[in-house]
Amino acid sequence: MRLHYFLKKSTLLISFLTFIFFISCKEKAPKELPNILWLTSEDNSPFAGCYGDEFATTPNLDKLASEGFLYTHAYANAPVCAPARNTIITGVYACSNGNQHMRSYYPKSETVKTYPEFLREVGYYCTNNVKTDYNTTSINPDEIWDECSREAHYKNRAPGQPFFAVFNTTISHESSIHKWIPNEDLRHKPADVTLPPHHPDTPEMRHDWAQYYDKVEDMDTQIGKWLQELEDAGLTDNTIVFYYGDHGGVLARSKRYVYESGTRVPFIVRIPEKYKYLFPESNPGSKVDRLVSFVDLVPTLLSIAGIEIPDYLQGDAFLGEQKTEDPEYAFMFRGRMDERYDMSRAVRDKKFRYIRNYMPYRIYGQHLEYLWRAPSIGSWERAYKNGECDQVQSIFWEPKPAEELYDTENDPWEVNNLAEDPSYKDVLDRMRIANRDWMLRIEDTGFIPEADRIERAGEEPFYDYMRGGSVNLEKLIEVAEVATQGKPENMDLMISYLKDDESAVRYWGATGLLILGEKAASAKQDLEAALTDESPNVVVAAAETLYKLGEKEKSRSALLAVLEDGNPFARCYALNAIDGTEDSSQEMIDGVIAMIKRMPDMDRNRYDLRAARGLFEKWGLDPLKYDLVFNW
Repeated sequence: MRLHYFLKKSTLLISFLTFIFFISCKEKAPKELPNILWLTSEDNSPFAGCYGDEFATTPNLDKLASEGFLYTHAYANAPVCAPARNTIITGVYACSNGNQHMRSYYPKSETVKTYPEFLREVGYYCTNNVKTDYNTTSINPDEIWDECSREAHYKNRAPGQPFFAVFNTTISHESSIHKWIPNEDLRHKPADVTLPPHHPDTPEMRHDWAQYYDKVEDMDTQIGKWLQELEDAGLTDNTIVFYYGDHGGVLARSKRYVYESGTRVPFIVRIPEKYKYLFPESNPGSKVDRLVSFVDLVPTLLSIAGIEIPDYLQGDAFLGEQKTEDPEYAFMFRGRMDERYDMSRAVRDKKFRYIRNYMPYRIYGQHLEYLWRAPSIGSWERAYKNGECDQVQSIFWEPKPAEELYDTENDPWEVNNLAEDPSYKDVLDRMRIANRDWMLRIEDTGFIPEADRIERAGEEPFYDYMRGGSVNLEKLIEVAEVATQGKPENMDLMISYLKDDESAVRYWGATGLLILGEKAASAKQDLEAALTDESPNVVVAAAETLYKLGEKEKSRSALLAVLEDGNPFARCYALNAIDGTEDSSQEMIDGVIAMIKRMPDMDRNRYDLRAARGLFEKWGLDPLKYDLVFNW
């Protein structure tokens, strides 16, 4: 008995000591802060061997993925650079900041801090080489970074100081296909390109795809140089490396569009063994299917650095002690793209993508000066006009549906819209609700037109304005979603919206009637009354509707008045509408010329001027004939 008792006690003691041993040996976070290196490229979807793309030549990214963790569901929240970077630098969706429109340069709320400010407070040496493009007037790169220049480098830090460093390459930028490289000089051959189903088989399309794969290969080479530089400095074992593309791209229907091709990005994280406690999976070389998006980057950095994540941040940490449960959805948005207005929101889970279009009366392929510099899109447009596109390829040149739903697992190029398929009704309803809940939660600023926001908020950050109690966002969203359904039975509602005290409600009412087109004929009198509205957006939407109802003179006069008296974004919106009316009368031409001549200069960053130039091209007019010189 005594022996049995002794053995029993000994076994318990050994078990307890073993437990203590394993607890003490459990992986713990090193006390020092890890170095963090961000390597970013521009305008590229996951065109990489490690993502299964056999046409891609990306040995350095493939090696990085084999040593780290490859995220299979990583997304830019905006499909274009400046709004995407606004989201990255703040950890707040740009459409919540009020900075969703491309290069709109509105002020940032003081509530919202940039991530370098957080990191510098705990001792990081923060460098940026060299891209900023934060889409706001309120972020001074020289103030938030220790260094921000083409010479900025982590090697300039104090001895023993942890660093956070960004190196950005523009090699794969959209502009890389603007200058034609002869076929014989391409490494990836046009004949070997597998075209997506929505692109027609034209020589220009094949060429631009092949040339772009060459540029992705060149980008991969630069990534390899930066990784080798880290290795040569003896810092690999102390540095967490992130690589990602800043959004999808670049051939038409990718960049600027909230499809998979515009928002899904390559995203790889390599974590040294020293920081094994951060591993998202058990072994390096693994794939991670968690949904991550750019709004998650700031909370993730703070989590890694041991900084408490403030409540105002809108993303989820996906690494570190403050890592959250896997989110069910990722969210995306689209606003004005350069000189063209459009508005869409998108929701992605691991299988489906839902898109809500709030300007369905506009075609996808609105002419953009910068986009049309690529030979491929011009060839696509010509093929469509010549009747050489099939049904899928023609969709880009036609008005959009209000809702789109895609099974991305079985339809990776998202060409089979399931929104009208009854068997997917539950999915559609679920993702529709997710979109609405998200827009309300983040106080989406997009439901107030851009020209109006200038008049309403002035220099006040729109993030603050939306939280000031003067906007009933729930009502605005409800009105916008009813208006954009295009249902004739809602005619009386549209007319009542036109008479609302809230200018944004009136705008959506006019938009709903524009979508109804000829079916809105009984609302002519109410639309004519709207031509004197204090909101230029209401005036423009009402005028475009009236033009299509045959009231061309009244419409033209109203649009020309906005060109004469409106702010730059009211003018830009009016020029979009003039394009929509197809009005090429001499009176309209003279009005556009007069608007241009009132400009102090021909700055290419003035989007009303870009829109005006686009009309000149559409009308077949030579600007020199009118003493106009567009120096771009």
